[in-house]
Amino acid sequence: MTRPLFRKPTRKELAAAQGRQVPDIMAPGLKVLFCGINPGLYSAAVGHHFARPGNRFWPTLKAAGFTVRVLHPSEERELLEYGYGITNIVDRATGAADELTAEELIEGARRLEEKVGRFQPEWVAVLGVTAFRIGFRRKQAALGRQREKLAGAGLWILPNPSGLNAHYQLAGLARLFEELRRAAK
Repeated sequence: MTRPLFRKPTRKELAAAQGRQVPDIMAPGLKVLFCGINPGLYSAAVGHHFARPGNRFWPTLKAAGFTVRVLHPSEERELLEYGYGITNIVDRATGAADELTAEELIEGARRLEEKVGRFQPEWVAVLGVTAFRIGFRRKQAALGRQREKLAGAGLWILPNPSGLNAHYQLAGLARLFEELRRAAK
């Protein structure tokens, strides 16, 4: 099968992507709703989640058994067929997550809870412990399954799969994501 590709955005296109949004990939009753921190400029420029080369989201999903092959970001809507979706805590694209304010993360967490209440996934997986701690005002939150629920959904925190997150290599990410997959069966 030939993978659909998109052209690498130019510097001008990346700059123009500042503040843009990438549409959610959601449907009612998902098994897992993956929640990124916010779109990067590359993702906003091409219009697909986790699109920057070097982001390990798509290889991690395959390695953890969520998908049978590594999907290209342009194939993101195929996640719905598996019962998975994607959203973000904050909708606006930035060059780095540290450009977001605490107020944006707190407001984004509130909006995420509304989305979860409306779409009712079984699980929500927030991809980024620091953003979770700030947005949900849980300073001591740790990776893994959380005791509390989010609008009735089970809540899980996973590492950010960005290539900039040097704390986790693909095998470590896959192991942590697989724990969620097993719980979501």
